[in-house]
Amino acid sequence: MADSAAVAGSGRPSRAGVAEDPVRVWRGLAGSHVLLDGFHALKHALRFDARIPVALTADKPAVLALAEDLAPDVTAALDVLLAETDEVTLRALVPRLHPTAVAALAVRPSRAANLGVLERAPRSAPVVVLDDPRNLGNAGAVIRLAAGFGATGVVTTGTLDPWHPTVVRGGAGLHFATAVERVDVPELPAGPLFALDAEGEDIRGLEIPDDAVLAFGSERSGLSAGLRARADHLVSLPMRPQVSSYNLATSVGMTLFHWSSGRPDRLTARQPEA
Repeated sequence: MADSAAVAGSGRPSRAGVAEDPVRVWRGLAGSHVLLDGFHALKHALRFDARIPVALTADKPAVLALAEDLAPDVTAALDVLLAETDEVTLRALVPRLHPTAVAALAVRPSRAANLGVLERAPRSAPVVVLDDPRNLGNAGAVIRLAAGFGATGVVTTGTLDPWHPTVVRGGAGLHFATAVERVDVPELPAGPLFALDAEGEDIRGLEIPDDAVLAFGSERSGLSAGLRARADHLVSLPMRPQVSSYNLATSVGMTLFHWSSGRPDRLTARQPEA
């Protein structure tokens, strides 16, 4: 982090010994780096060791005061990392500026590194699979949930990019707390595949193992035929008659809670406030 902080906080010396303009650094990296949109995304990325070459704000004292109030563990890092610019410039760089008036660019973890985490055995927590999801915000909410429960990772099938800026915004920067990748169904991580389906066995009578792969269908069409055919178990969530379905993130949260409920040691360590 120290090298990255030097870029944004005090400037990175050029070959001529002149510090680089953080706005120029941003423009050079935009499009190839992950946009961290808002204080909470930047906070979580810092906590989970993201590499952040540049971070900008229109009001550094206000951001540092917010950090001191909500996340004092990252205040010192933010003080070094943040560079201040005017709001007009910042809005030109980030048209949908977060109300906290802070944004940063981070290095996306390599696909090889994420796949290595997903394929490691034995696993101590499940992998969540979103089968051909369509809603970017829902995908982000799932990643945030999975990170909170300590899931090994979240993988998507289909065309949705799980690192799309809207997904990252919905995930509040917690992509860096778990392995997030897009794969094809034949490339899913090894492990018993539990697929959520209305016709499946009631989850309350099942024990979900730590190395499970938990698959959830798209919001509109459910599980694809290919994934359903690969499932070792079809699982249903309890639901009142005549209620059509749960929101995708709600279904993931209920399933991960069921997995974690018999393992109190998984989440007992006190974590910083979200």
